[in-house]
Amino acid sequence: MLEHTESLDGGFPDAVTHAQQVFRSVMDSMARPGTIGLVDVPVAPPAPLGIAAGALLLTLCDHDTPIWVTPGLSKSALPGWIGFHTGASMTGDKSEAKFAFVEVGAPVPSLTQFASGTQEYPDRSTTLVIEVPALEGGQPLQLAGPGIRDTANIAPKGLPETFLRQWSDNRGIFPRGVDVVLTSGRRFVALPRTTKIREMEA
Repeated sequence: MLEHTESLDGGFPDAVTHAQQVFRSVMDSMARPGTIGLVDVPVAPPAPLGIAAGALLLTLCDHDTPIWVTPGLSKSALPGWIGFHTGASMTGDKSEAKFAFVEVGAPVPSLTQFASGTQEYPDRSTTLVIEVPALEGGQPLQLAGPGIRDTANIAPKGLPETFLRQWSDNRGIFPRGVDVVLTSGRRFVALPRTTKIREMEA
């Protein structure tokens, strides 16, 4: 009964207005990689999914959106919550997912396991939402590329050790490739596939 209640509760109180607010924040973050976006609307996804990740899910996913989630999330009340609030379908095949969600502490699959689109339709790729313990205090990273004046710096905690190598490979197949959004609490930062990332000295 509790899981059923969790599947119904916690969505946007004003679905249209709140989704529009979050959408604007996401688009601004995608247009300016490295800037911190904020989810400033009421939303409470089932644990262990975080607030920003849940808000992005409600905003970006609908009945035409296949979603992949980690085994931990799939065993929670989240699939029911997704079905009730978005009508989106769940998929166990990462390469079929339009969006994928990884909670804090869960292993992050290799980027190559997700859809990278095609040369003709590069938008047919996966956007991977990775929750991290914090967006500051980790390994300093320097970003460059479209939407960034000169450079931008971020220091997320909890990224896989192989992330930068995978990201370099991901950029190498442009215009194909996955996009990534890092979330922590109510905050998030977007990493479009066009963004160059290099490690800085701590």
